[in-house]
Amino acid sequence: MRRVLIRKSTNAALTILIILVANFLLFRVMPGDPADIFFRTSAGAKIDEEFIKKQRAVLGLDDPLHIQLGKYIVNTFTGEWGYSFFKQTRLVTDIIAQKAIWTVILVGSSTIITLWLGMIIGAISAWRRGKAFDLTSLGLGFFFYSMPTFWLGMILLLMFGAGRGLLPLFPRSGVSTQPSSPDPLTYAGDVLAHLALPAITLTLVQIAGISIIMRNALIDVLTEDYVVTAKAKGLSERQVLKAHAVPNARLPMVTVIALNLGFVLGGAIQVETVFNYDGLGYLTVEATLSKDYPILQGLFLLITFSVVIANLVSDFVYAWLDPRVRLG
Repeated sequence: MRRVLIRKSTNAALTILIILVANFLLFRVMPGDPADIFFRTSAGAKIDEEFIKKQRAVLGLDDPLHIQLGKYIVNTFTGEWGYSFFKQTRLVTDIIAQKAIWTVILVGSSTIITLWLGMIIGAISAWRRGKAFDLTSLGLGFFFYSMPTFWLGMILLLMFGAGRGLLPLFPRSGVSTQPSSPDPLTYAGDVLAHLALPAITLTLVQIAGISIIMRNALIDVLTEDYVVTAKAKGLSERQVLKAHAVPNARLPMVTVIALNLGFVLGGAIQVETVFNYDGLGYLTVEATLSKDYPILQGLFLLITFSVVIANLVSDFVYAWLDPRVRLG
């Protein structure tokens, strides 16, 4: 187990270092000069060129590339992610932290529901393989899985969005109607109402993948000798599933759960854009359109780090649950 920990941790550290370099270079090769775009847009066409040069120095864009890279790596691990180009009075970390709360609520709640329903549907489909429930769940799952996320969100918005919806049950956009409310229960209900449609959209497009993985894993387990023996001993279907089949079929789900948790901080760009949900996904779109390099770097760094760490944790859990992995 110690060898597994050392090997996996070393690989994760090297991956993070590569991500840091790639993340730094990626936004330096993008077209456009953020200093020039910002100051010309804010000050008009008659802006003084000398003023732009001074501001480039303030933003650190005039330093040689290797010096910028060195400062970037040091600042990344010290939490100094700089200021937004277009919101210069605010730190990047403050902006991301504010948006991350709503993304964690949205994607986190959707992930929990997806995993719970997906595992149940997958287990029932495997046990009733080839029957009506199995065929129906597979058909509906592939239907929603193949549908573009933004398209499904727009359909749900047209059907259930307040105002012009066919059945106007939920608000159309935003994270809440009002920034805050003196009544916590009223505010919580308002947040949940705005959360409903985006969460349903994410759940519908993701549940097929979870259920199919669980179904296939359980089908493989049901052919094992110990399951056949349990059936021969006269155990009921429920006892066989609960005590023998499902616990062993959960092992492949470790990686799936870890990846889903890793992508929680990544947000759902398409869903948040369709519903104007003010999370990390929506912030990514805004920062991309405005070429706000510090925010983009912070966002991609946060997403990639969370995925790498989630993979590392899943490797540790996998090795702990299955001794065969330690011998690889």
